[in-house]
Amino acid sequence: MSGNNCTVVTEFIILGLTDDPTLRVILFVIFLSVYAVTLIGNLSIIILIRNSSQLHTPMYLFLSNLAFVDIGFSSSVTPLMLMNYLGDIILIPLGGCMAQICFGATFGTTESFLLAVMAYDRYVAICSPLLYSTNMSTRVCTLLLIISYVGGSVNAWTFTGCLLNRSFCGPNKINHFFCDYSPLLELSQAQDDLAEILPAASAGSVIVITVLIILISYVYILFSVLKISSTEGRSKAFSTCTSHLTAVTLFYGTTTFIYVMPKSSYTMDENKVVSVFYTVMIPMLNPLIYSLRNNEVKVSLRKLMSRKHFFS
Repeated sequence: MSGNNCTVVTEFIILGLTDDPTLRVILFVIFLSVYAVTLIGNLSIIILIRNSSQLHTPMYLFLSNLAFVDIGFSSSVTPLMLMNYLGDIILIPLGGCMAQICFGATFGTTESFLLAVMAYDRYVAICSPLLYSTNMSTRVCTLLLIISYVGGSVNAWTFTGCLLNRSFCGPNKINHFFCDYSPLLELSQAQDDLAEILPAASAGSVIVITVLIILISYVYILFSVLKISSTEGRSKAFSTCTSHLTAVTLFYGTTTFIYVMPKSSYTMDENKVVSVFYTVMIPMLNPLIYSLRNNEVKVSLRKLMSRKHFFS
């Protein structure tokens, strides 16, 4: 690089969502509130599940891990975005940028695996209820969680590894509100098709595999539910799946747009808007989706609150 009379880039400038001072203040208040709700909501889910013996089941074990992943996913992006609204220029070192991409991709991919695992859990519970305790034993649940986290880490290192082999020399302004892969790749010097193809193939494979697991699970669930004679039984069976289906639709709809569709099919501004939704909004919505539409969670919450009120 020295032969090209070029200074190596060691820091990047995050441009953020907007330059408008008034809009920056409004967005800061909004996203600070969203982040606070995200932390409170997901921590409440984790604490509630840990302290309620009736929620010590595989479904809620996976839900508590989903809440943990949502906290990590949001925390890997939102604090930097909030800092961007407080200062005129936000500088982030190259190492910090790589770390943000790695953590964001790890938590984001792990979430997709957990959603697939939760679909499989519902399949076993509805289609094979008598074998549920055997098929979803502690050992099996632990193995599924390990696969989810390892899968998230492998996909993240695919993204990070492609960037570690690149040199950055020239422009250092990232047209985004965090260090995302595509904007950073555009700033690198070497033209390498592998750096575009490999991460897209990795992310696409994760999405295809997890979506297939979800679809196959719900096809079997649908056939099993249709065999139930009573309307009340069908309604009860479907009610355990609606929250999960809502979360799946929100998550996969946005991630597919960002990481699988060709970059030429959307603008950077559209990329930013969709990125805000899946990195900031979805981690806040998940605990609301699972608590407001889940009677067991609401009953456990009331019991926990009444118990604390009694002891106080």
